[in-house]
Amino acid sequence: MKETYLENKRTEHNTAIVLAAGKGSRMHSEIQKQYLQLGDQPVLCHSLRVFEEFPEIQEVILVTGEEEIQYCREQIVETYGFRKVTQIIAGGAERYHSVSRGLIAAGNCDFVFIHDGARPFVDHTMLRRALEGVRQYHACVVGMPVKDTIKVADGNEFAVQTPDRSKLWMIQTPQVFSYPLIKDAYELLMRSKGDRVTDDAMVLEQMKGHPVKLIEGSYENIKITTPEDLVIARAFLEEKAKNVEKN
Repeated sequence: MKETYLENKRTEHNTAIVLAAGKGSRMHSEIQKQYLQLGDQPVLCHSLRVFEEFPEIQEVILVTGEEEIQYCREQIVETYGFRKVTQIIAGGAERYHSVSRGLIAAGNCDFVFIHDGARPFVDHTMLRRALEGVRQYHACVVGMPVKDTIKVADGNEFAVQTPDRSKLWMIQTPQVFSYPLIKDAYELLMRSKGDRVTDDAMVLEQMKGHPVKLIEGSYENIKITTPEDLVIARAFLEEKAKNVEKN
């Protein structure tokens, strides 16, 4: 007998892979960007808290530098009580190596959410839209239409093309996929000895030719990469706190 949607939903098992292995050289700080203080807790804790409290995600795999595993276990997971973080594993030399290791650690699940730990303003609305998208399309990424005109440059920094802005999106995370689909794409990538890929959707596009649905994220869903980003993030956080007080 065919299962109903609700029966499928109850048995669905979803995993989040949160990436926190980056060195953050552009932050010009001795402290890696994901561990910098944002409000009353490190940057990384903000995104982990959202996944912790989202009921449709059952497990979180934290990928960090090998030398930070103990720190993350004691100072992040245990200190802040993240019970869904079941594994803390070492990442690789490049982002795609870290994702590949996270996918192997995930074992079997239905859908996998891949998120940059330096994006503290992911929220439940975003996760809900992404989950609905991946159930229908098997692959989706959150993002927003670009606000600025984009130029394509040549090797000498001359503008050679101006793409139609109405068709351009800036891509964020989480990026959400059917687990078997993205795992197979990453296995193909690793067997090909890797390539210059900058996000998970690109891996799927190149290795499998599978379409990826764009899902609305938020202009606040910034990635903290430079000192200026941290200033903006603190302003966002203060504004959110004011709104909470008003309500």
